[in-house]
Amino acid sequence: MSAVLRDDAPALLPLTVAQLDAVLAIEVDVYPFPWTRGNFIDSLAAGYWARTLYTADGVLIGYMVAMHGVEEMHLLNITVAPTHQGCGHARAMHVALVAEARRQGATRLWLEVRTSNARAQRLYEKLGYRALGLRKGYYPAPAGQREDAIVMGLDLGGRDVE
Repeated sequence: MSAVLRDDAPALLPLTVAQLDAVLAIEVDVYPFPWTRGNFIDSLAAGYWARTLYTADGVLIGYMVAMHGVEEMHLLNITVAPTHQGCGHARAMHVALVAEARRQGATRLWLEVRTSNARAQRLYEKLGYRALGLRKGYYPAPAGQREDAIVMGLDLGGRDVE
């Protein structure tokens, strides 16, 4: 499979504070317990790798935030607007994340996913992630409850990830 650059291909750009209103509009549309403006500002202030995905005509369709550690990268948030889901945008952002993780010397990518989010789990498995553990009560849930998270990891040791 070869990649062909097109004029109408989405553009991946650094996330800035000026984009947060648009990012938050997607965040609250997608998640019942969205990140806050403060979560994004803290991530940017900490120097986390944060990117936005825009259509060629300037419409924000997705974003991601990842934290670099010693020989690892932790994916904290990856989101695609509901009207653009199922089009390969999360996969494309993931390819960019893998390239950045490798550029920074990471040998493994980590993430957490809700136990109830079967769609995301299937995507991560297709991308090569494996379930490695469980974090009890990691996510907020309705009625003051908590939901477990599956910890997933992707070994970056030498293989191409698409």
